[in-house]
Amino acid sequence: MQKLKIKDEVIILAGKDKGKTGAILDLNFKRMKALIKGVNMIKKTMKPTKENPTGGIIDREAYVHMSNIALMSPKTKKATRVRIEVKDGKKVRVATACGSVL
Repeated sequence: MQKLKIKDEVIILAGKDKGKTGAILDLNFKRMKALIKGVNMIKKTMKPTKENPTGGIIDREAYVHMSNIALMSPKTKKATRVRIEVKDGKKVRVATACGSVL
């Protein structure tokens, strides 16, 4: 079972966006990177296409290494680690800081 999933609220622990929060949009476990909404914004130049005839410069999110993010506790709204527990025969994710089920 994965400790991080898409749509989880995370907080940035290190880097230029330290302290920002956002939801996970994409996970890449092979490269150990995550794409987080509104974090690590970069400027990308786009060539004109049929869908975007003007082209130009757009802002978009870039991937962040998973070692620089932590799951946000739903109760305390602070960074927490996650452990896997078996409850009623099912595996569930539990925040170590507050003990709440994610």
